[in-house]
Parts: sequence; C-alpha cells; structure tokens
Amino acid sequence: MSPFSPRVAIVGGGPSGLTLGVLLNNRNIPFTVFEYRAKPTEEELAKPSGMLDLHDESGLAALKECDLLDRFNELTGECSESQRVADKDGNILYKDEGELSQRPEISRHNLTKLLVERLPAERIKWGHKLLSATSLSATERTEYELDFGPHGKYTFDIVVGADGAWSKVRSLLTKAKPQYEGRQSITLTVRNITNRWPHLSELIGTGSFSALHNRHGVMSQRGPQDSARFYIFFTTPDEHFAKTKGIAGNSAASAKEKLLSDNTTLGSWGPKMKELVTVACDEETRDNPNAPIDIRPMYTLPENHSWAHKSGATLIGDAAHLMAPWAGEGVNLGMWDALDLSRAVTAAYYDTKSKDDMGFLQILDPLVVDVEEKMAARAKEKAEEVQVNGEMLFAEDGAKRFVEFFHRAYANAGAGES
Repeated sequence: MSPFSPRVAIVGGGPSGLTLGVLLNNRNIPFTVFEYRAKPTEEELAKPSGMLDLHDESGLAALKECDLLDRFNELTGECSESQRVADKDGNILYKDEGELSQRPEISRHNLTKLLVERLPAERIKWGHKLLSATSLSATERTEYELDFGPHGKYTFDIVVGADGAWSKVRSLLTKAKPQYEGRQSITLTVRNITNRWPHLSELIGTGSFSALHNRHGVMSQRGPQDSARFYIFFTTPDEHFAKTKGIAGNSAASAKEKLLSDNTTLGSWGPKMKELVTVACDEETRDNPNAPIDIRPMYTLPENHSWAHKSGATLIGDAAHLMAPWAGEGVNLGMWDALDLSRAVTAAYYDTKSKDDMGFLQILDPLVVDVEEKMAARAKEKAEEVQVNGEMLFAEDGAKRFVEFFHRAYANAGAGES
C-alpha cells in the first residue's frame, strides 16, 4: 500500500489561513491555499494598511510555532503601543506610552508578507474565488467539491474554511449568516502626516488615538509610510446608512460635508476634530480620486455561534466567529484556531502516514471535535469582552468611560506589583 497523502484545502489567504498553511508546511503535510485576491506585489504590500496587535496566547504563540517571531519583530515599530483618548473637541483626556501593553503592532500587509514568504509558491493558488462548496457523500467517507468557476472544480478530503465573514465553506456546516452589528465604519488614510500635517500628527500621537462622543467615534493608528489610518464609526440601527445619508457612491471629499454638518453624525463635534476628518477625507480622495468613500456596515455572527461537527470540514477565523474589533481579538483568535487545528492534523497525519485515508479521518475526527469545542468556548469568552467594550466605547459619554478604563487598568497593575 502506498503512503497516504490527504488532500487538504485551506480556503482563504488571510492571517488564519496562511498561518495554518505555514504550520502544515513546516511539518511536511501537503495542502493547498485558495485565495480570491491576485498575488500582491511588493509595491502593494508596502502601502499603508490596518494595524494588528498580536497577543501572547494567540497570535504571537502561533508565530512562535511558525518560527517567525524574529522576522515578526523586524516588521513592527510603525505604530507604537501608546494610547490617546480625546473628547469631541479634540481635547486629550488621557495618554500613555504603552507602558502596560505587551501587544506589538504589525501592519496587515506586513503580516501577509511574513507568512507568504514562508510558503512555497505552488502551495497558494491566487485569484481563485470559491463559488460553492459541496459534500460528495460516498459509502465510506465524505469528500468535498470546491467550485472555482473558470479555474475548475477540485475534490478534497479535508476542507478548512478560512474565508472570512461571508464564508462559502460555512454552508457545509451551518445555515448561520452574519447579522448587522449596529455600526457603520468609514476607513480613510493620510500619508506622510508628520511632515504635511504636523499639528494633526501631534494630536493623534505615535500609536492609537480615540475620540468618542454621542455613540460615535473617530479612531486612528499610525502605519507604514508615516501614515495614519482613520476609522470613523457611527452607531445607527440603519443598516443602509450610507444610502440613507446620501453618501453612498460619493467620494470621501464629497461626503464629508454631510457628515460634518449633521448633528446626528459629527455636526456637534469641535473644529479641531472636524479639521482632522476633513483632511482625512480630502487626502483619501486625493490618493484614490475615482473611488467612492469606503463605508461599510459592520457584521457579526450570532452570539454563541457553533455547528455540529462534520467529518472533513471545519472553520477558523472570521468564518467561525466573526465579531466586532472592540477587543482586538479577530486575527488573534483566527491564528489561535490555526495553531490548534495544525496540531490536530499533524497528530493524525503522522499516526497514519503509512496507512490509508479512512484511518487518518478516524483519528482526526475526535481531535477536530476537541479543537472546535475549544474554539467555540474561546469565541464566546471574547465575544462577551467585545460586547462590554463596545458598550463602553459607544456610550453617550464614551470618552469618559474609556479614560476610566485605562485608569483602572493602571491602578490594578500597580496593585499587582506592590
């Protein structure tokens, strides 16, 4: 009998899918990653992108097992761990230099680069958008057919859905769909902010900045190319907020007037914060003159989302437990999922390497059940933290409550050290 080589598909080339790929590759286990985006160029990966803070027990633990911590440390430093909190008028109510933080920041593009560099080129199929995933029931086992449209159909023994919020793989396991979270997010970028807008650079600092008022927020993080990535969050029950406000399809520069003149959005905010938003909108349009404003409703999966185990198929990352970013846990949980799942696949693979596919699946199934149970428990705990943080940040007096949060954190740290 020839040695068994399982057919493993990882659908999604985000942090969780790529992390799983690196871990399997390090253990000489065959797999294929399918990613709908085209392969990013070096120039694209050098552009500003969102920042991610990685945590010891999850993201950093996964990178350590990938043997990538040293390389990771070389790619950090563009955003410090400092925090600033301001009111609607731009008055700084709180600031620190990140003394209590041990969560280094890396840009999303740099994390992608870090992981892709460690994978053989033939292991990733770029530009492959999954159209559907189907179970092919057989007498002894279930196989899975993945339909990539013009790129053809592929059959696999194991399919891992790392394909994000609107996962196609999820349909193999559950009918659950993302639901509107109650907030809208606008993303804007200002490059070379220190030289071009020094007073705004001084206002937001070198790390993370949050201005909060009346259940809305203007937040930013520093990033590559001396950039600042701004996020404007509006709390609203209207899932179609952009269309209702008449800004859908407009440029950021065109949309700013409606956002800054309406008291239900940012109309009551002070001149300093309005200038910051104006500059961010204008700079976004200057960099992307033909692009509409990047405004999106935010979604989460239902609370306590889980699924009945099905042999050969599972989910990780946002596909498994999509949640809001108010605790910085999304990418970290996804990388933790990948770490646990890689250990399960490795254990089953090396226990049955010279046997057959049925033996492999019989050993793998209970291991994946355990991974899924732990994943669901972690997601439930973090989702509760996200809920509490969201209520704090987007309260009527969100700035005051966020300042109190930091004061408690420092007081507790001081008490712990004494």
